[in-house]
Amino acid sequence: MAVLSMHHVSLLVADTQAAVDFYCNVLGLPLCNDRPELGFPGAWLQVGEQQIHLLELPNPDPVKGRPQHGGRDRHTAFAVDNLAAIEAELEKRQLEFSRSKSGRAAIFFRDPDGNGIECIETAPV
Repeated sequence: MAVLSMHHVSLLVADTQAAVDFYCNVLGLPLCNDRPELGFPGAWLQVGEQQIHLLELPNPDPVKGRPQHGGRDRHTAFAVDNLAAIEAELEKRQLEFSRSKSGRAAIFFRDPDGNGIECIETAPV
């Protein structure tokens, strides 16, 4: 038995369309249009070979009061090839972010539902 890869991550959202706008327009993720009917709203986004499942369901966790620096909270991390472009998009939308405390080329920010996101600049593979 072996774990081969990460297949997907699910994130709870209050408004599917607002979350899709954020992930598609801020991070440039493509929307998958083949989501089956699951009995609740949501969406799937493609991230390389993996996916993010946005689930519009009641959130049992607090959205407010999370640590200001997302590196001190659970978060989803993305490898990116141009951190400056993401920073510019966040600044254009007046969305707060913080730099990695370790000095790495990485930033932390939150989606509209308070989910922590890290973007780490890496060389293209």
